[in-house]
Amino acid sequence: MITISDDPGINRRLLENMQTALVLLDEQLRVCFINPAAQALLAVSARQVHHHRLYPAAPGARVLERLADDALKQGETFTEREVRLEVAGHHQITLDVTAIPLSESEVLLEMAHLDRRLRITREQSLIKQNQATRHLLRGLAHEIKNPLGGLRGAAQLLERELTQPEQREYTQVIIEEADRLRTLVNGLLGPNTRPNKREVNIHEVLERVRQLVDAEAPEGVRLERDYDPSIPSLMAEPNQLIQAILNIVRNALQAVGSVGRIKLRTRSQRQFTIAEVPHKLVARIDIEDTGPGIPRELIERIFYPMVTSRPEGSGLGLSIAQTLVHQHGGLIECWSEPGQTLFTIWLPLEMNHGG
Repeated sequence: MITISDDPGINRRLLENMQTALVLLDEQLRVCFINPAAQALLAVSARQVHHHRLYPAAPGARVLERLADDALKQGETFTEREVRLEVAGHHQITLDVTAIPLSESEVLLEMAHLDRRLRITREQSLIKQNQATRHLLRGLAHEIKNPLGGLRGAAQLLERELTQPEQREYTQVIIEEADRLRTLVNGLLGPNTRPNKREVNIHEVLERVRQLVDAEAPEGVRLERDYDPSIPSLMAEPNQLIQAILNIVRNALQAVGSVGRIKLRTRSQRQFTIAEVPHKLVARIDIEDTGPGIPRELIERIFYPMVTSRPEGSGLGLSIAQTLVHQHGGLIECWSEPGQTLFTIWLPLEMNHGG
């Protein structure tokens, strides 16, 4: 049996210096000991939770307490994989949790933070996905664009030879449909030039998007802001960032319908890695909505071109947004459940990045 006393000792020093998050609970699920790694992970302090239950200090701790209670009652070790947990500020984290009964009255919770590993795997998948589909679609779009131009030109020549207005209606249909397909193909090709970057305030970009969407939003939709004014300027092409964020926010607007909430939130984060490139400082831009959520079968493919859950949608908006953000050294991630969808844009804040 492991015992942890209030006196300095080798057990306590060892546990306090471990990178693994550890919490010791008694039979009433009150905290006897919590090491610094667990405090940082759960966004609580030792003074806040000592001799108290983890919940409500850590909003998502009910699942931890349930696992600890099962281990105590059955005298067996339990492990639960990829547990999603809400911590302070409605932030979601993913953990592997093991509950180890040390005696009939003590249980040790061991928590491994998976978000970094899962995020790196997801990032690599998103980047490979984006690169593969862009190459494929560029080739396909070029093959379509050439005969499309010939088709439109032939329809224009034919129209000049026709004398009856009702006959010209048919050539106009051909020309209009050719123009519509050309617009679609240009969307598939996406931006083909490197962004002309300059110093940009991300909040000016977000306010421009908010103004555009506010004009389109029904009265029952609230657009909220939660900005961190300390975020420094970044090197970016503002029109491309506006377009990328606008695509996401318009999707959110369509998702919430006539009544709902869309929140724009910014934060900075230090020592953050995007696509295996470490950055000293990055900007995090969250677009959160209260819509019905993205179907589970689509969430892994949401950034593929032509993937959409709406019959009237083209499925190009998120793919183009991902490409535009990627050109700025950043990445877009998505998490969704019924009633809450969160798109997060990560952008490097180093002034010389990609300049």
